Amino acid sequence: MNFIAMFFRPTFKRIIRNQSTEQFSGLPYIYAFLSCLICLWYGMPVVSPDIILVATVNSIGAVFQLIYIIIYITYADKAKKLKMSGLLIAVSALFLTVVFLSMTFFDSHERQTFVGYLSVISLISMFASPLFIIKLVIKTSSVEFMPFYLSLSTFLMSLSFSTYGVFKSDPFIYVPNGIGTILGLVQLVLYTYYSNTIGEDQEPLTNAHA
Repeated sequence: MNFIAMFFRPTFKRIIRNQSTEQFSGLPYIYAFLSCLICLWYGMPVVSPDIILVATVNSIGAVFQLIYIIIYITYADKAKKLKMSGLLIAVSALFLTVVFLSMTFFDSHERQTFVGYLSVISLISMFASPLFIIKLVIKTSSVEFMPFYLSLSTFLMSLSFSTYGVFKSDPFIYVPNGIGTILGLVQLVLYTYYSNTIGEDQEPLTNAHA
């Protein structure tokens, strides 16, 4: 359940401006793209009735994540370009496999459970991806490596869908998004603390390897 993609991130503005991915990692966008696809499928009426909002939001998220990935591949060096292209193909193949298996081997109730567990795994993986950034922020006492808008949108998105999941009595929605809410809040607290401590006023970056 991802509307993080609704923000055109400063990271990609910089990539386009410099025509280089520098040391930015493309992996978070691969994780987010897979999560959007799985959650989109979970929200489809053929899998889960009465939660079409989940499918709608994640279809938009998947489009934005795909755009981010294409931009990244366009400006990446040869090695990263090949790696990211391979990962994009692998994620697409994995999603098609999930759709095929869920439609072929499961009835309606089992299908929802099967895809629901997969959506939980994909969401927790996506929310956990910034953990290495949190460790780096504490180690360096710098928020340079923590994108503020990513943290803010993670918190708001997770909180919104946690509430929605509780309203719908759907643990496959409120459990992973509850975890995402906590992780997003931790990132915001750290960002505020270290920004005030060292008075940084700079564009946050995500410096890692694809």
